[in-house]
Amino acid sequence: MNRIIVPIILAASLLLTAFTDSPQKAPDFKLKKADGTILQLSKLQGNVVLLNFWATWCAPCRREIPDFLEAYEKYKAQGFEIVGVALDEEGWEVVTPFVQRYKITYPVVIGTGKTVQAYGSFDAIPTSFLIDRKGNIVDHHIGLMTKSQLEKKLKLLL
Repeated sequence: MNRIIVPIILAASLLLTAFTDSPQKAPDFKLKKADGTILQLSKLQGNVVLLNFWATWCAPCRREIPDFLEAYEKYKAQGFEIVGVALDEEGWEVVTPFVQRYKITYPVVIGTGKTVQAYGSFDAIPTSFLIDRKGNIVDHHIGLMTKSQLEKKLKLLL
């Protein structure tokens, strides 16, 4: 009986492996920071990256920023990066004073429709993607992410 079961289990295992999605590479982009320099996502490969799409007018976005700042300060020496992708239509005119007021220390860029489309055309913010050191999207979170939720995810990756 073992002669029959083992090959069946092996065949089932191979089939499952063949149809399992391979990790999805994070779509690369080049976006400007407030100082005019370009941030290219792929240049951050080797780090764990939290890619956070947000806007200044979004209450849950404003609520999660202090938690993100704490986590950033705590884990950046271990290779953790955050990229805030602001989706405000007014651009730097509203984003720059907001970044200054909230004392955001991680890089912030202005996103485009093309950037949002590359990440699945989501329609709710905040929306965050966690990217592993190899540049693969390993988590997708819609809505407010707390520090404890983020830390649980980071402990698996750092």
